[in-house]
Amino acid sequence: MNEKFKTPQEEFWAGEFGEEYIERNQGKHLLASNLNFFNLCLKQVQKPASILEFGANIGMNLKALKLLFPDSLLKGIEINKKAADQLKKTIGDANVFNQSIFDFTSEEKFDVAMIKGVLIHINPEMLDVVYEKLYAASKKHILIAEYYNPSPVTINYRGHKDRLFKRDFAGEMMAKYPSLQLADYGFSYRKDINFPQDDITWFLLKK
Repeated sequence: MNEKFKTPQEEFWAGEFGEEYIERNQGKHLLASNLNFFNLCLKQVQKPASILEFGANIGMNLKALKLLFPDSLLKGIEINKKAADQLKKTIGDANVFNQSIFDFTSEEKFDVAMIKGVLIHINPEMLDVVYEKLYAASKKHILIAEYYNPSPVTINYRGHKDRLFKRDFAGEMMAKYPSLQLADYGFSYRKDINFPQDDITWFLLKK
């Protein structure tokens, strides 16, 4: 494993597989689905001044948020260089952190710190690190949108082992930080006729 990475999962997403992911996850239909998704998830958040996304890829989530909240400052953390270069075209060079989530540090706090479809790919032994960074980055709200399972399970992911993990991420965060309140939650189904998502369960937490 490359010494710059702490886990095999980081190396996996920083390399060729992460670049292949870009091609599968873009386009106008995904943008439309994301607009609907964030309109639902963030209906209790009043015009956030700033949003930070952990694992932003090329910015399909941030593109939707830019349309919903055109005055918001948007920033993103992305480990894959090719994806980060595309992300810069959407939110600007200065707003992109091309690095591992584990290495991210910032004194700045954001109205919404969010993560969508990323915790499922984090090495379980490092989840506490990500929870701490999400909590530290948030001024008011944390949005977690992931595959849900009441107990931890590991799933084969496109022929690869130990690359997808399902569990109750939001529940673990609330247990770690008892002051967090569950503000809202919901489910988006992959067979939705108009706005499909990838069977994502989302949780809006409030400080």
